[in-house]
Amino acid sequence: MDIEKTMDIVRKGTVEIIGEEELKEKMLSGRVLKIKLGLDPSAPDIHLGHTVVLRKLKAFQDLGHEVHIIIGDFTGMIGDPTGKSASRVQLTREQVIENAKTYTSQIFEILDEEKTMVHFNSSWLRKLTLQNILELTKTTTVARMLEREDFRKRYESHTPIGIHEFLYPLMQAYDSLAIEADVELGGTDQTFNLLMGRTVQKAEDVSPQTVILLPLLEGLDGVQKMSKSLGNYVGIHEDPDTMFSKVMTLPDDLILRYFTLVTDRLPEEILALEKRLETENPRDIKMLLAEEITAMYHDTEKAEAAREKFIRVFTKEEIPEDVKEISISEDGFSLGHVLKEEGLVASFNEYRRLLSQNGISINGDKISSEESLPASGSLLVKVGKRKFIRIHREAQ
Repeated sequence: MDIEKTMDIVRKGTVEIIGEEELKEKMLSGRVLKIKLGLDPSAPDIHLGHTVVLRKLKAFQDLGHEVHIIIGDFTGMIGDPTGKSASRVQLTREQVIENAKTYTSQIFEILDEEKTMVHFNSSWLRKLTLQNILELTKTTTVARMLEREDFRKRYESHTPIGIHEFLYPLMQAYDSLAIEADVELGGTDQTFNLLMGRTVQKAEDVSPQTVILLPLLEGLDGVQKMSKSLGNYVGIHEDPDTMFSKVMTLPDDLILRYFTLVTDRLPEEILALEKRLETENPRDIKMLLAEEITAMYHDTEKAEAAREKFIRVFTKEEIPEDVKEISISEDGFSLGHVLKEEGLVASFNEYRRLLSQNGISINGDKISSEESLPASGSLLVKVGKRKFIRIHREAQ
């Protein structure tokens, strides 16, 4: 492939590439490059926000390069305090290992397992002597550490910072040294840590890794970063109907951003979609996006079925676009209680009457009792002829 087309694929969706010319030279050499992603598996359930960096790794695999996943079983017990106002609670080794198993099983739904090398950084970090660690600490300064925004804010507010927390970015940087990484990927919230990898490599006279920074994906609300705790997420293991309908709630101005960050569309295809949005109904392009994402994590047949159901339920039922959405715990869930609390029924008697008269439907299907509710996933509830609410059930 032409080097400029290759670089267009690499650049797609990135915020910044530090060391781009170095990367270009390495690619022109024809050498197979080592592409690194470090994971501190404290939250093992993957949603679309996590897949932004994973899809970029897959792009490198498709270009013929090696992907190296570094599981932070050692650094995870320190805990990266990024964005926190205080020290993060440290995980036990057992917790880290269990989370790592869950995480790796999920990432291979995106990455090619045969072309992916998984390392646990305890395999080299546990071998470091005190002398090795002291030599590592000489590569940076306290002043440089305090350039990190969260450390600086805590220092200025007289909030304690543990010495072990300063070691986290150095340990992550040592991972790059240990595997001789050519490229490291991460979100913009990891900028400091990734640049520390370049610092340590340079100190050891090793060719510094290129740092590729990727954006944090906005959730379905179009404002906050995608997060399970905020309920604005699309999980990669959600059922096809839920996945499709959730994507369809995305604000129109994020359609191209999602195509760019969470699908494998090439840059020229993104440009073509941008032109289509100038003349076509954004809803139709969004439906294409929803079907494509659903097919990626299920299959084409299930994605098409989800699309047909969406058209039948959401379009023909003339559901308003401003349907209220709420997230609740699955524990002790009662539809009647939720509908009463949200003002869709005046009393439990009215709720029971509507059930008996087939006046309540879930995702387009009428129900006669709460036993008829789907076992999992989000619920689009229609009460009577005109009242709607979308309920996202969260496991606790």
